[in-house]
Amino acid sequence: MNADLNRLKRKKLFLFDIDGTLAIGDTLYDGSAQLLAHIDAIGGKAYYITNNSTRSGQDYVEKFRRAFRLETRSDQFITSGYMTLRFLKEHYPEGKIFVLGTASFREELEKSGLHITETAGEDINCVVAAYDSELNYDKLVQACKALSAPDMPFYGTNPDLCCPIDFGFIPDCGAICNMLTDATGKKPVYLGKPSPGVVELCLSLSGFSREETLVVGDRLYTDIACGINAGVDTCVVFTGEAKPEDMADTPYPADYCFADIRELLAHCT
Repeated sequence: MNADLNRLKRKKLFLFDIDGTLAIGDTLYDGSAQLLAHIDAIGGKAYYITNNSTRSGQDYVEKFRRAFRLETRSDQFITSGYMTLRFLKEHYPEGKIFVLGTASFREELEKSGLHITETAGEDINCVVAAYDSELNYDKLVQACKALSAPDMPFYGTNPDLCCPIDFGFIPDCGAICNMLTDATGKKPVYLGKPSPGVVELCLSLSGFSREETLVVGDRLYTDIACGINAGVDTCVVFTGEAKPEDMADTPYPADYCFADIRELLAHCT
């Protein structure tokens, strides 16, 4: 059952998941462009809070322009990779960090001045795992070796088990981390959604209040849990992972549940 629908008309800060929520692959869902235009028209702001760590903010700007014909700014994209970078810069500015991830993700961390390695060794200060479309068994072996050190800190960019794609789903960072946990007994601390830090950053950047904020996503244990953890209203759309029947016993109940973005738009205008 939805909360007071009139509250939606007072929302100004919209924090959107992307894949499975606004779009799938290079296909923008019906209603997404119209809702983004409405947000601009009312003087609101949209941020895109994605657990995809393989793309930078500028990568997303170019994709939105090429695939969706939408103009955005790089600072509107708050990725799990960016949240991980911020965390590592704060806690391991001089440390040596073992990273299991794509070459582009490692390069982004290195460009920020962090010391990155793909080889296990005695001088490693922490292990970070991300979604890795270039994953191979040797990488898993090296990660397990690094994690075998006593009390080795272990972080994951995001707990998503699967990533939506045009034909269905493929393994995401959470599934990769589960392999490492099963092999080593070490469990990661996740730095992207559902951490409330993602919402807190958007609030500080935008200047809007919690009451004016809405988190919109398709996944309960990341998107909706993130909004709940941050104390803001949440909306799930059933165009991705979550299904209406999941609402019956979920520990992450959304304030609003709609079939798609088009239906959310109808209640915001």
